[in-house]
Amino acid sequence: MSEVESSRADLSGAQQALLNDLARAYLAQHRRERRWRWVWRLFWLGVAASMVWGAMSNMPSATAPVTPHTALVEVRGEIASDAEANADNLMTALRSAFEDQGARAVVLRVNSPGGSPVQAGLVNDEILRLKALHKKKVYAVCEEMCASAAYYIAVAADQIYVDKASMVGSIGVLMDGFGFTGVMDKFGVERRLMTAGENKAMLDPYSPRNPQHEAYAQAMLDQIHKQFIDVVKTGRGKRLKDDPTTFTGLFWNGQQAVNLGLADHLGSLDGVARDVVKAEEVIDYTQKSNLAERLAKRFGAAIGDGAVRALRSMSVVR
Repeated sequence: MSEVESSRADLSGAQQALLNDLARAYLAQHRRERRWRWVWRLFWLGVAASMVWGAMSNMPSATAPVTPHTALVEVRGEIASDAEANADNLMTALRSAFEDQGARAVVLRVNSPGGSPVQAGLVNDEILRLKALHKKKVYAVCEEMCASAAYYIAVAADQIYVDKASMVGSIGVLMDGFGFTGVMDKFGVERRLMTAGENKAMLDPYSPRNPQHEAYAQAMLDQIHKQFIDVVKTGRGKRLKDDPTTFTGLFWNGQQAVNLGLADHLGSLDGVARDVVKAEEVIDYTQKSNLAERLAKRFGAAIGDGAVRALRSMSVVR
């Protein structure tokens, strides 16, 4: 074989080896893609199955207990529209509890520092409506904390039970914020704010304090505080002791709350179910978010963040 023919043979062999390597890499990539497709299919199948299971588990059961029992609804954590203790969840649970023929009474087990007065007001109103409609008693059992908006909900109950070390009260309203004008002056930062409407930038943290805006905000807080006071007085009635500190935003331990008429007795959930409701079995009607809902929320947030990033990265059409 000539030298030229030998070179051609070597080149052909190298090309064949390269083609073989490319073919193997392509097949490996194809297998990986197919494997990942199956992984994602199984993942979404699991998510769908979890959502179906979660939806079915939150639906009222056709075989709900008809034997006498105490219906429990938890008010736990911050009370807010985007928290688990929101008005929609609590009112749904309360309706299920009241409508169950086996429920002899409803117990709110409260462990919350408070939150939104709007969410609390909606729940308070719904408890009063359901009590009048179904003629069932409601008892609030306070654990570590029953403060602010949580107490707003609790006063809709016929009686409030606390532990001697519970923290109860905080009947007040607050609005907080920060002021950065001094820091901006120190670093030479200029605030350039444009508005349409002379009060649109009210309480802007980067602008100097405005006495008129602060007076307006204070008047609004006073009105909400008065609404809170009226709800407490309506709920507690003559049980409230005449004490000048009751509506100042202070909070008390459970024994002090009983002495002030903010609560009725010391007690626990089991004690109330056994000795007051006379139905020792406790059935929990609380609406709880399931794994699928949490995954869906996180996935949705991730998709939204990715879309925003993609839009920001797009060049501007000129």
